[in-house]
Amino acid sequence: MLNIMQELSSFVLTGVSSGSGKTTVSLGLMAAFSDIGLKVQPFKCGPDFIDPGLHKLVTGTISRNLDIWMSSEAFVKDCYARFSHGSDVAIVEGVMGMFDGGVSSSAALAEVLGLPTILVIDVSSMAESAAALIKGFESLRPQVAPAGVILNRIASPRHLQLVTDAVKKHCRAEILGYLPRTVEFSIPSRHLGLLTSEESPLRPEAISTLITSVKKHIDLDRLYKLCRQSAPQSPARKSSVNSDFTLAVARDKAFCFYYEDNFDLFRNEGVDIATFSPLKDTKLPADTDAVYLGGGYPELYARQLSQNTAMLAELRRWNESSRVMYAECGGFMYLTDGIYDMENRFHPMAGIFPVKTKMQKTRASLGYRDIVTRTESCFGPAGARLRGHEFHYSVIDEMNPGITRVYQVNNEFEEGYQVNRTLGGYMHLHLGHSVEAVKQFIKYSRE
Repeated sequence: MLNIMQELSSFVLTGVSSGSGKTTVSLGLMAAFSDIGLKVQPFKCGPDFIDPGLHKLVTGTISRNLDIWMSSEAFVKDCYARFSHGSDVAIVEGVMGMFDGGVSSSAALAEVLGLPTILVIDVSSMAESAAALIKGFESLRPQVAPAGVILNRIASPRHLQLVTDAVKKHCRAEILGYLPRTVEFSIPSRHLGLLTSEESPLRPEAISTLITSVKKHIDLDRLYKLCRQSAPQSPARKSSVNSDFTLAVARDKAFCFYYEDNFDLFRNEGVDIATFSPLKDTKLPADTDAVYLGGGYPELYARQLSQNTAMLAELRRWNESSRVMYAECGGFMYLTDGIYDMENRFHPMAGIFPVKTKMQKTRASLGYRDIVTRTESCFGPAGARLRGHEFHYSVIDEMNPGITRVYQVNNEFEEGYQVNRTLGGYMHLHLGHSVEAVKQFIKYSRE
C-alpha cells in the first residue's frame, strides 16, 4: 500500500513515437491508481477526442484536453490547476512522440506546467539500443529529460535484463517497470482512431487484466514518489448569474466529439447544457435557445440518422425560423443533403446545406486551423479570431457560391458555411483561445 503524502503526484506520460504504447500504459496507470483508492485526474495533451473518453471509462472522472496552441498557455495552466486540485494523482497522456508538435508537443506542455516526464518505449525489436534512445531524449531538451522510463512489450526475463543493464549504465532515468509482450489488452480502432468510450470498447475483464499486469510489473510506489510535488493553486471560477439560456447539445454514439472545456465556458455564463440524441429523439429539449451539433461518426449510423425523419424535420424547422444552430464536422455532415457511407450507399439527411457528403478510404484533412471570421456569425462580428483542429475522411461537393463563407482559414481556404443563422463546417473549435466568442454566441442567439 502506498504511503500517501498531501502533495499531488503528477507527470506527463510521453512516448518515443506514436504507437509506442502511451494509451495502453496511461490507461493501465490510471486504472491501477484508481483501483488502490486514489483519486486520479486524467488529462490529454493535444486535440484528441477519443483518448479522454477512454480515460473517463477507467477513472470515472472527466478528462481534460491541454493544448497550448489551440487554447492558449494561460488557459492550459488554469485548466490543469483547477482540475488537478484535490486529486492524489494527475496523469497527462502525451501526444505522438515526446518532441513532436512544436508548441503543442508533450515536451512543451511538461515545461509550461513544470511537470516531470515519464517515457514509454516499445522495446519489442531492440535490447541494449534502448539506452541510446533514452540518452537522446535526455540530452535533446534537458529541462524536460525523462525522470523515469516504462518499457513496453518485454519478451522475456533475459530481454528485460539486457535493456535494464544498458539503461542503468548509460542513462540517468530510472526504469520504473514494464509491460510484457503477452499482456492481453487491445482497443479496437477504425478510420478516425480507436473506438469511442460511448461504444464501450474496454471490457471489464480486459481492464482487470491490465490492472493486474501494471501492479505486478510497474513500481507504482516509486512512480508516485518520484513525481510528487506541491499541488497547484487556482482561484475557483465563479459562474455568472443564471442567464436563463439553454444550449441543446447532440450527444450519442453518432455525435460524441466535444471539448468539455467549451461546455464549462458556457456554464460559466449561466448556460444550461441539455443533451439530446439525433439517433433516438424526435424533438429538441424544452426551452432550447440554440443548438450545437458536434463531431463524431455519423457515417457509421447514417441509416438510423436518416430514418429518424422527425428529428431531421425538427432541425429544418429550426433553421427556417432563423434560430441559431452551430455544427462541426460530423454535425455539419448531418445537416447536408445526405451522406454516402464507406460502402457508397446514400442516406438523406437534413438538407440545410445543399451538398452531399462522401466518405473516402483515405484522410481528407488533418491539422490545426487558425480562423478569422469574414462576416457576422454566432461567434460575433467580422474579425473574430478562432482556433481549432480539423480531422476527417469525408469530402463534400463544391458548395454553391451563393452560400456565405464565414471563415478565412490559415490554409488559405474559405469555409464555415452559413444558411440563415445555421453555421457549419469541418472545424472543431476550442473556445479557450477566444472566450469572448461564448458571450457573443449567447448574445447572437438572443437577437
